[in-house]
Amino acid sequence: MNREDLDQSSQIEPSQSIDLETGRKTASQPLPNSLPLQLHYKVAMPEPETHLFEVCLHVTGWHHDQGTLLDLKMPVWTPGSYLVREYARHLQDFGAASDRTNASLPWRKLSKNHWQIETQGHSDLTVRYRIYADELSVRTNHLDGTHGYFNGAALFFYIPGYEHCPLQLTIVPPPDWHVSTPLPALNTPHTFEAPDFDTLVDSPFEIGRHAVYEFEALGKPHQLAVCGDGNLEPERLIPDIQKLIQVEADLFGGLPYDRYLFLLHLSSQGFGGLEHKSSCSLIYQRFGFRSKDKYDRFIQLVAHEFFHLWNVKRIRPKALEVFDYEQENYTPSLWFSEGTTSFYDLVIPYRAGIYDLRTYLIALNREITRFQMTPGRKVQPLSESSFDAWIKLYRADANSPNSQMSYYLKGEMVSLLLDLLIRERHGNRRSMDDVMRHLWEQFGKPEVGFTPTQLQQVIEGVADTDLTDFFERYMHRTDDLPFDEYLNPFGLRLLGDSGAEDGVPYLGLTAKTESGREVVKFVESGSPARKAGIDAGDELLAMNGLRVTADQLAERLRDFRSGDRLQLSFFHQDELRSSTVTLAEPRATRFQVVPVEQPSHKQAQNFLGWLGVPLESIRG
Repeated sequence: MNREDLDQSSQIEPSQSIDLETGRKTASQPLPNSLPLQLHYKVAMPEPETHLFEVCLHVTGWHHDQGTLLDLKMPVWTPGSYLVREYARHLQDFGAASDRTNASLPWRKLSKNHWQIETQGHSDLTVRYRIYADELSVRTNHLDGTHGYFNGAALFFYIPGYEHCPLQLTIVPPPDWHVSTPLPALNTPHTFEAPDFDTLVDSPFEIGRHAVYEFEALGKPHQLAVCGDGNLEPERLIPDIQKLIQVEADLFGGLPYDRYLFLLHLSSQGFGGLEHKSSCSLIYQRFGFRSKDKYDRFIQLVAHEFFHLWNVKRIRPKALEVFDYEQENYTPSLWFSEGTTSFYDLVIPYRAGIYDLRTYLIALNREITRFQMTPGRKVQPLSESSFDAWIKLYRADANSPNSQMSYYLKGEMVSLLLDLLIRERHGNRRSMDDVMRHLWEQFGKPEVGFTPTQLQQVIEGVADTDLTDFFERYMHRTDDLPFDEYLNPFGLRLLGDSGAEDGVPYLGLTAKTESGREVVKFVESGSPARKAGIDAGDELLAMNGLRVTADQLAERLRDFRSGDRLQLSFFHQDELRSSTVTLAEPRATRFQVVPVEQPSHKQAQNFLGWLGVPLESIRG
């Protein structure tokens, strides 16, 4: 039939406005009232090597007073990963039919993620489609001959206005494959239930022959599901996970779930995690568990995602209180949701006794160095970094380090300073722990979103001081963070280990060998290299007429001093160029927190109250 003849009346969307304080979209007219409706999804994978999930949505009980048109929409993003990923681009072979007559029903696509079916008076119908799944990450779908993994937002439609309907989901796995998910199972094989669409989105699935390890923590059942081979030792990892659970539960006063699933994919070089209310998805290097440094990094990843149980899954910004799956959900508060969580993912393994103080300080020094070495910290304010996550953080380009500041990283640094400020004012009797507990009681337990103003008020209440100037300078402007001011009461200072000791003058570019070419990867704004006209993507050839490689660059620069002029030869868009570069003074390349000379008794006491060991123990 002519799709232009379909009734357009049900396409009218509620007009929306945006609350500038909360970032939430508010509708001026209500969504349709939900009458009894049964939704049952079925996911099959008869030929996993094709990377195609086959999905059926059975809709039962669509009444005539609900309209002759049934709208279906697919999310464009998933909570916890703040980028519009356009999941509908992987959808193919869409079709709809009446369950009673099995006759095809006419449909049309109204936008990138919006399909509309003419029900023709049928109350029971089936929607079929396939999803291509060949991206193994914590926020997408992957299916091959070894396993299947999916996130609800990347696989399922929702019916606008009926997101709160309970639903069932049946998995049809290949022979000998089993299913791991945080959703509760029904008596029907491989069938699960969710109270609403949000819960379905929040519940990842792993289907395959993966290993499953059962354990308890604080009297509650937990699972570690591991897909892939590597050098992971469950007998070592599980006790450490139990320690993390204990420390984080102690902070908040218990665990807010009945059971929990840690879902881990081992891959060649992956790294990442995505939090859920009763689970988390993790991806890590398959052979990254033998080295102590790599194992500690994985433990920090687990601590981070588990901490999100409270911070962001339940204590969340007002703009994320009700998810809008169709478009960006703007908030300036991701610095707290992610940055404060990053602050805790370093310290929690230390509190749990998984690693010692030296390891904690090494990790802290590494984070401070990353922050100090990011030129974008002088360009992008922290609140703007949070707000612009949707267009910047996950879409890095060659200039991103010059123009952007990660809300993870600077949020972590600001949280550190706030923790030290609160501790110093109250003799370690208060800390950011109290901020988290207050937020949990006020916003987390009732799951009521906080506004930026409310977040600041809670922090000020715990600190018992006005933080207007602090927030203005370090949240909304780009003032340098005063590390020494906040470290000094604890007998510490920040030491920049500049390149001066090694005699390496500053050039301002980084390069990497790729397929036998020395490719410039980054050029810092205002640097000698930038002034000489060198760009990211150029191929570095020679220094003063002699070939130079990326690995040799730092060593070659040792032969020069600041103020020296040298010739760099390079290809710029296949054009051979040569530029004169005037080298600058050496820059700090590594930062570390060290004790002050001759700390006072009060400084020593503050340090002991903060980290639980004498200050002198970190000397040398």
